[in-house]
Amino acid sequence: MTTNRKPNEKIYISKTVTLPRLNRLSPSLEGTALKIMEESGELAQAIGKFRGLSGEQQRLEEEEAMLMVARELVDVAQTAVTMMFVLEEQYGIDLEVIMQEHITKLRHKGYCD
Repeated sequence: MTTNRKPNEKIYISKTVTLPRLNRLSPSLEGTALKIMEESGELAQAIGKFRGLSGEQQRLEEEEAMLMVARELVDVAQTAVTMMFVLEEQYGIDLEVIMQEHITKLRHKGYCD
């Protein structure tokens, strides 16, 4: 296997996540924001069960806990994507522009290439 990489060139990895528009919902901005908070709370609870934090009585084995964390994280991501659709469709926000601004900000702060 060969690459076209220079000897000291850094490799940056990106993950693309594609989630569907939920067609059977008519979410509002406020309802979606509240749902993000709910799902984030469930994510925190899953982490708490693994770490024994926040008074969590139930501790899970690592594999079971990480599966729960992953599932809750995808719920958070789906809800965030739903809010992106709300912003685009109900408020005319061009999220491609916003995403490019975000990547530029990350690069400026040194978080990525």
